[in-house]
Amino acid sequence: MTNHPDFYAVIMAGGGGTRLWPLSRKSTPKQVVNITGDKSLFQLSVNRLKGLFDNDHVFVVTIADQVELLSQQASHIPIENFLIEPFPRGTASVVGLAAIHLDVFQPEAVMAILTADHFIENEEEFRNLLNHGYLAAKQGNLVTIGIQPTYPATGFGYIQHDQPLAGFAEGRTYSVKKFKEKPKEEEARLFINNGDHDWNSGMFIWSVSSILAEFKRQMPGLNAILTTLQQAIRENKLKEVILDEWRRIEPETIDYGIMEHANHIIVLRAVNLGWKDVGSWESLFEVLPADKTGTIVIGANHVGFETENSLVYSQTPEKLIVTIGVKDTIIVDVGNVMLVCHRDQAQDVKKIVNYLSEKGLQSFL
Repeated sequence: MTNHPDFYAVIMAGGGGTRLWPLSRKSTPKQVVNITGDKSLFQLSVNRLKGLFDNDHVFVVTIADQVELLSQQASHIPIENFLIEPFPRGTASVVGLAAIHLDVFQPEAVMAILTADHFIENEEEFRNLLNHGYLAAKQGNLVTIGIQPTYPATGFGYIQHDQPLAGFAEGRTYSVKKFKEKPKEEEARLFINNGDHDWNSGMFIWSVSSILAEFKRQMPGLNAILTTLQQAIRENKLKEVILDEWRRIEPETIDYGIMEHANHIIVLRAVNLGWKDVGSWESLFEVLPADKTGTIVIGANHVGFETENSLVYSQTPEKLIVTIGVKDTIIVDVGNVMLVCHRDQAQDVKKIVNYLSEKGLQSFL
């Protein structure tokens, strides 16, 4: 594995993970808690970069409240490499903030945009993909990593690929025909049957100059703000101006703001990557081993009778949790909250978080 001196990793780690409430909260977002093992999702994200990126080539974009937590979990990353967004404004602004920082001291840089909440089993394959993506990005391409679908998921966006391309990861590199929003199940099944769609992983690779050119072309409003912020970085005055400038940003994702209408997009198709987006309690059924009844128990002192295909999570092992005749249910006992919901409604946890926020019940968030 080579270490390219102009290759940088940018980990987006500012999310709140509301669909994993009540485990994921403002003080302990999902990326810093141990869910899948003895390391947090953020630590796993950082560790799989070893051998490809030096410590000072890894940047983390997050909010101020999470810097200390994240820095403690990855103390080898220089503290100045933690870039702070005042408050969330979508992934387009996150990418832009990282790009203008890199452009100041390494305008020839290639940046890999990664996430802090993905689970990846095949780390060697992941690093291979990043290497292939680097080579393609050096040619001016915007590279997205597509995940070979294993079922007709309705919670992911899709990438429809077009013609195979030579020169980069032969047989797995394609031009992009279209980005598609989260589909209904019938449409998702059609995508799978056609064989020309991949899940949109939300991971990208491109040169700083290429992505800044796309901001200028497609998002002139954000580009003007980024230009102001970059000048402030050069003058060491970023803290003085970023709050006022950040308020002016219209929230937007990098997918909608840039990728849907960008030029020179290619997709690297990831096969056998073992990729999972740990975005909800339901997603843990794809990541963690279950017992013979299909039930997953995490940290809980649990006794189950006629309990099937359920998940029981607890941070208080001295408390006995007993289930009788429970099927397809999620039970989460954390601090001052207990959540009980059907697996089919795991995505609706976000609605509860919004409800509690609207009612001013901050102690439960």
